[in-house]
Amino acid sequence: MSSIENKDLKNQLMADFQTLEAQLNGKSVLPVNQLRIEAMKNFDRLGFPTIKHEEWKYSNVSALTKQNYNFDAGSDFSTKDLQDIHLPNLKGNVLYFINGVFHAELSKIESPGEQLQVVPFAEAQQKMPEIVNQYFGQYADYKNDAFTALNTALAKDGVVVHIADNKTLEEPVILRFIGDTRKEDVGAHVRNLIVVGKNAEVKIAEAYRTIGNNSYFINTVTEFVLFEDARADYYKVQNESDKAHHIGTTQVYQKDKSYFYGATVTVNGGFVRNNLNIVLDGEHIESHLFGLYVPSGKQHIDNHTLVDHRKPNCQSNELYKGILMEKSTGVFNGKIFVREDAQKTNAYQNCRNVVTSDEATMNTKPQLEIWADDVKCSHGTTTGKLNDEAIFYMQSRGIPKNEAIRLQLLAFAEDVVSQIKIDSIKEYLEGLITEKLGVLSK
Repeated sequence: MSSIENKDLKNQLMADFQTLEAQLNGKSVLPVNQLRIEAMKNFDRLGFPTIKHEEWKYSNVSALTKQNYNFDAGSDFSTKDLQDIHLPNLKGNVLYFINGVFHAELSKIESPGEQLQVVPFAEAQQKMPEIVNQYFGQYADYKNDAFTALNTALAKDGVVVHIADNKTLEEPVILRFIGDTRKEDVGAHVRNLIVVGKNAEVKIAEAYRTIGNNSYFINTVTEFVLFEDARADYYKVQNESDKAHHIGTTQVYQKDKSYFYGATVTVNGGFVRNNLNIVLDGEHIESHLFGLYVPSGKQHIDNHTLVDHRKPNCQSNELYKGILMEKSTGVFNGKIFVREDAQKTNAYQNCRNVVTSDEATMNTKPQLEIWADDVKCSHGTTTGKLNDEAIFYMQSRGIPKNEAIRLQLLAFAEDVVSQIKIDSIKEYLEGLITEKLGVLSK
């Protein structure tokens, strides 16, 4: 279902795909390109979602669709610009993408090739065809999700990561996506594919940042495939501008005895929609989902999660926390599915929010659907203000009220931030959140 106001952007994107398709020549018959063609047909059928769609009732994308973006924007971003957004003590395999395009001159790979393959998505179809053909588009829903369909059809870059069987990667893989809007309104479709082999282990981080004062639209899809006994820690960090629209989907597929830990931390962004979908398709699987969002001004942050238990003897644990300031809005929609075969499932979900302003709004919708009978499941959500008694106690010890509030909120956020196991990312977030909450002390 599409509407009049998003017709122009939709037409622009359809035209972009026609241009891309014309450049394929004889390559259109390849499996990846056939998938792209099918995905674009689905986007044409679906159109952009409206608030009449249940999944988007609290998140209106009309502002995003009312303008055009340059999806082929160039950038003169350089190492000098990188100094302005430098992350102290950043170590590991670090890849930079400017406006969705890989920049080798800024990037570095430190792990040995027998452990790790990291290839920009634009090159992976030639260099890693067996990985791309087998896993690209196999898990993220390009048939029913308009933005995933759009990404599947039009994504030109991102990264493909493959961790070999029985390898533990000592250095993390850190992907930095920078939107350079200093000259014009920019759009980017980014596609990532992470394949973690049997008994392999990796830490992955995606960090998103915008520079410049123009509008930015980034549409990202990251697909994870975890084989037997694999382990992946995944961190998504968002510090984007008030003129940035970020639509992101992370799709995780887990096999027997695999372990996934995901933390999504959104500090800034004008309009943010994060979808985290996990499929537990084996036995003795663990999945942990953590989220933290700190909107201010008129920022809008929407987190949708789905945990799909398909087999017995698995557990999932979910904790999302929000601190909402000024006129910001937040959304949390968390679904847990426990299929008929998923006996002995343990599944827990909790969403806790603090609002510091009467003008801030939080919309929550926890959902639990169970078809099995031998399970332990619970879900819940709370939204309120800070504990007045605790604030009064701190004031009685000589701490000013606004500072007491800020310290309590930092402690509230620490439940999520403290568990991040990449030190440079953790330190960066602690500083960013402390700085943002500092407005409460003024």
